[in-house]
Amino acid sequence: MAGRLLNLFKVFRPKKKKGPEAGPAQQPEEPEQFQTRQDDASLDGTQVQKPGRGRFHRTLKMFRKFLRVQRRETTTSAAEGPAEPDSGLTELQEEPDVSLDSAEHSQESDAVPAIVRNIHQRLVSHDTVDARLQIDIVRLAEEHLPDVVLTLLRCAPTCDRAAEMMWKTIGSVGPAVEKVLPTLLCVMEDWPVHSASTSDGDDTDVSALAATLVIWVIVQVPECHKAWILYSSRLFVALLFHIVITTQQMPPVEAGHFWNACREEHRLTINPSRFAVQTMKALLYRLQCDNVVMAMERKRGWDTLLCVHTQHYAVGLLAREMRRNLVPLCCRIALHLLRHLTKQDPYWDLPFLAFLVEVLECLDLRECGDSVLKVLSRFLHSKCREQRRLVLKGLVVLSKDPSMARRMGSLSPRLLELLDDADGDVVSMTLRVFTNVLQHKDILVSSTTAPKLAEALLLLFDHENSHIQLLSIQLFRKVMELVVDEGKKPLKTIVNKSLYTLLIYCHDENWDVAEASRETLLRVAEFLKRRDLEQFLKKQPPLKVNEGPLAEDTSRAAEHQRRVLRCLQSLQESLREAAFRIMGMPGRRLRRQQEELQLIWNALQARRQGASPSSSSLENQARFPQPAGEVGTSSGSSEPVSQEQHQETLKRTSPLSTAGAPGTADAGQSSPGFSPLPACS
Repeated sequence: MAGRLLNLFKVFRPKKKKGPEAGPAQQPEEPEQFQTRQDDASLDGTQVQKPGRGRFHRTLKMFRKFLRVQRRETTTSAAEGPAEPDSGLTELQEEPDVSLDSAEHSQESDAVPAIVRNIHQRLVSHDTVDARLQIDIVRLAEEHLPDVVLTLLRCAPTCDRAAEMMWKTIGSVGPAVEKVLPTLLCVMEDWPVHSASTSDGDDTDVSALAATLVIWVIVQVPECHKAWILYSSRLFVALLFHIVITTQQMPPVEAGHFWNACREEHRLTINPSRFAVQTMKALLYRLQCDNVVMAMERKRGWDTLLCVHTQHYAVGLLAREMRRNLVPLCCRIALHLLRHLTKQDPYWDLPFLAFLVEVLECLDLRECGDSVLKVLSRFLHSKCREQRRLVLKGLVVLSKDPSMARRMGSLSPRLLELLDDADGDVVSMTLRVFTNVLQHKDILVSSTTAPKLAEALLLLFDHENSHIQLLSIQLFRKVMELVVDEGKKPLKTIVNKSLYTLLIYCHDENWDVAEASRETLLRVAEFLKRRDLEQFLKKQPPLKVNEGPLAEDTSRAAEHQRRVLRCLQSLQESLREAAFRIMGMPGRRLRRQQEELQLIWNALQARRQGASPSSSSLENQARFPQPAGEVGTSSGSSEPVSQEQHQETLKRTSPLSTAGAPGTADAGQSSPGFSPLPACS
């Protein structure tokens, strides 16, 4: 075939005229070849009647040049070869990044599209490509990009049998694939169509799906392993982009019609997104990542990847599986994803973020830490719960690095807001971020952040999640230890509020929470410079304490009472018992007011039906542990009132009095056997 194609152009060589009567030499085979070439030349409007002038003459000259069989010279870059799969991140970042805009057309390439169309047309009636024509196709692909790629995508967008033979021919030669892949990637990354002009002025749109189809064809050719390694990360991201965009976005009508034609041509029964998944599997097989493909199959990850609502979970799973043995590839993929995430497109933000977060531990943060932190900071304000979770998961990783932890100070206001989030996972990870940051040397809590953070942590002491309780108590202790000197004075007010709550949680059934509460309570005594309280806690375990250190602080008694009342709602009997015992202490110093009585009665009534026998007896003790003579009037005066007057006040003020008021026998009973803490100075 190649020999015939070479003979084709012998007809157009200028010949010397012997005379007016001289005619052309008799060559029986050439008239047929001449007629065929004349038909083909009409594809681009070339006139064969003037072979010695104009564009077509330059084309013939150029084509004869690259048809000569020459030994390919090995260049320096080719000698070095592409990066190996186990090479480091620095080497892998040197992946060639060629775009169509950077390609320059040579002066003699303006007719290459016509040559490509001619070859494709000739192969329509052939089953194979002979050796000489294979050389011609490869030379075209190596020397005239993107003309060859774009022209072949336009004349055979569905990749018919003739085009498939041409693509496989290109795919069988590593250097040719290395030059073709960047152009195909440019087309794939421009959804749904790519617009670029070839040397003949053709600017017809090229479908991104057509380029994906070509990748699927070429990746099955076994000879180009190194080329796939070289462009594996960018190709992976392009395929992931196709999966995401075709799953979440309704494809244009034209794309739908085009894909129907592709399905008919190749007898496919799948949609574009599932076809992209199939191509990604083929790429992973080519990269010898069979274990990743099989792991995703076992965990139904591929099917999950095709569902809009679960796509980010599948991408995270894929990243974790690839991270086991493909760390360099994951790093390169992450760098490509960072560029996409800066474009702020909602279609790919969540799945791309999921992959990035899973491979953060593999990245060299000295090179890309600023970019990662910038992206995560932007998504930290997202209203999407899953995005917030992913960002916090990433910040947990970044906060382990000392240099990154120091740069995260600007995120403190937003992180403080997230401590009030209704999502327990968000709160837990936010606490871990703060904890990790404060573990590094030379990082202190500012005077403005310390009271806000301590106040937020104090509210989390009563959280229903024991892990959040533990983290908040431990972090509260760190805040006291690491606050700057000028921030200690405003922090004391918050620390004082924590005494009763910490005292109660020393009785927690979770040993870690109880132990953290004891340690933090001791640190509170040191922070407040209460030597007497510190010595008392060291001598007498908190389990035997029923009175708080602020027994004489009547100004804060009501506030402490409210905190204790919250513990009465606990499902743990040990905490309820501790709350009942401690509740009597501030009550002695309170001049009972209607509001306080109502709070106590509401709390007790809420526990009445589910109270155990032991807690019921304590409930009776805690109702009114002080003598009736110490109870003030409803107006708050210190004038003593009788027991009968006090009962009458309860009947008027408490709507729960009909459910049963406490008996007078219990009113004067106090909790026996407990030593009081030292009074607050």
